[in-house]
Amino acid sequence: MTLEMIFKQPTQAGIKWQDVESLIIGLGGEIEKGRSGSRVGIYLNRKVSVFHRPHPGKEMDRGAVKSMREFLELAEVKPC
Repeated sequence: MTLEMIFKQPTQAGIKWQDVESLIIGLGGEIEKGRSGSRVGIYLNRKVSVFHRPHPGKEMDRGAVKSMREFLELAEVKPC
């Protein structure tokens, strides 16, 4: 469900960051917390990207969802 939400057009805001982290781990990826509070490194299918966890809220804005979609496409992940 989270994967489909990320790829939905027009780009949706409001996806919970915790759901995205669960998706990445479920796809076999890794999440490494950075030194600064909100920064995380995401490793998936030999691709790497850095994202900032949303704060103070827990939901991603449209720009973050679009960036995540682009990263997933780069990692060759698409919804069925």
